Amino acid sequence: MLVPVVQALARSGKIIYLLIFVIIGFVIYKFVTSEKATTTTEYNTDLIQQQIRNVGKLVVTEGHYAQVMTYKDQQKYLMDLLTFEKKALIIINADVTVAYDLRQIKYDIDEKNKTITILNIPKEEIKISPDIQFYDVDQSRMNPFTGDDYNKINKKVKADLAQKIEKSALKTNAKNRLISELSKLLILTNSMGWKLEYENRVLDNEQAIGEQLKL
Repeated sequence: MLVPVVQALARSGKIIYLLIFVIIGFVIYKFVTSEKATTTTEYNTDLIQQQIRNVGKLVVTEGHYAQVMTYKDQQKYLMDLLTFEKKALIIINADVTVAYDLRQIKYDIDEKNKTITILNIPKEEIKISPDIQFYDVDQSRMNPFTGDDYNKINKKVKADLAQKIEKSALKTNAKNRLISELSKLLILTNSMGWKLEYENRVLDNEQAIGEQLKL
């Protein structure tokens, strides 16, 4: 009568040990799995942040322009009976840069949905540095060249150059370089199964980047 009871207790003990072993194994499995997922997410996020830092630099495209202009100005007195004119031939050589400071790019990382959202792309910065040389200067005591003339000439030169830059390949080349830099981020996000978005649109190729950024 005592033997079956002992055997039953022994079996119960084995079952208890088995249950404890299963529970411990399950806990370890969940711990390992959860830790691995967290580590992977952090690894992916670190990679993306590093790539954004790599993209975040000053992208500069340089150009050179040359032009010739004639400046004239007249001062009239005594109901236009006396006229004093000044004029000069002006040669302009200008260095121009179009830059995108991607260090100012703003973004949001959504780890749950694996999405990088570009919040802001800085506008281009155009810098014009003209070298203005005067030739064949003709002036009089009554109408000499002054600082105001040089300021007017400098302002007009920059305005003329700005129009030329707007229609030139320089700005287009700068935009293409910007798209190329952003494409590096696109390649990384795609390779990791993430999405790149801007203004509620998924950017899945270079053309989409150019269209959405209105480049």
